[in-house]
Amino acid sequence: MTGQTERSTASFGFRDVDVAEKQEMVDAVFHNVARRYDLMNDVMSGGMHRLWKDAFVSRLAPPRKGPRPFRVIDVAGGTGDIAFRIHERSGGHAVPTVVDINASMLAVGRERADKRGIAGIDFVEGNAEALPFPDQSFDAYTIAFGIRNVPRIDQALSEAFRVLRPGGRFLCLEFSAVDLPGLDKAYDLFSFKVIPLMGKVVARDEESYRYLVESIRRFPNQERFAQMIRDAGFARVGFTNLTAGVAAIHVGVKI
Repeated sequence: MTGQTERSTASFGFRDVDVAEKQEMVDAVFHNVARRYDLMNDVMSGGMHRLWKDAFVSRLAPPRKGPRPFRVIDVAGGTGDIAFRIHERSGGHAVPTVVDINASMLAVGRERADKRGIAGIDFVEGNAEALPFPDQSFDAYTIAFGIRNVPRIDQALSEAFRVLRPGGRFLCLEFSAVDLPGLDKAYDLFSFKVIPLMGKVVARDEESYRYLVESIRRFPNQERFAQMIRDAGFARVGFTNLTAGVAAIHVGVKI
């Protein structure tokens, strides 16, 4: 119809919402669950998320020495889980910068860093779609269980490409599509029937965890997400399934 502009939409769970509204809705989810986020990850995955994150950081293999610090940007990593692993794995040579749009998640990360006596990790409030850093600032970009919550995933990938130095690596750990017949049906049953109830009991928030389950199902499968990474300009793109595709590590290199 003339005189009207087409509105962009993004998925919020199984609903399509105005793209400008999604970020506020996602922020509300993570403000609600921030204090019990890591506990719920343990409960939902039976502790598997810790093994997946260890495998993710092993894939990054941050160096323990070099002519200059190894700069890593960890996006949507507010509670510090990935940054702490990178710091430890590198013996302190890697310098992680944690970026998260959610102040509540960042507050948890800062508190955890203080309790562990870890210095040198910056916690920055920022948007994955418009990172507050110059071009070619980082040697690696990591994002774990966060990119599916970004309203414009293609824009976040473009920003990842922009802030990486030539030769810099992109690594993403995300829930993905189960590729084992039989397990996929059991996983769906667990996800939709059990996880929201866990959220209600443990995090006192059933609806936020219903959204998180739905957001996993709306996220592109392994091959489609790999193509999105290629479209952003990355080379040598590939993925590795974890636990039959429950999660996957995607990688790419800026040439």
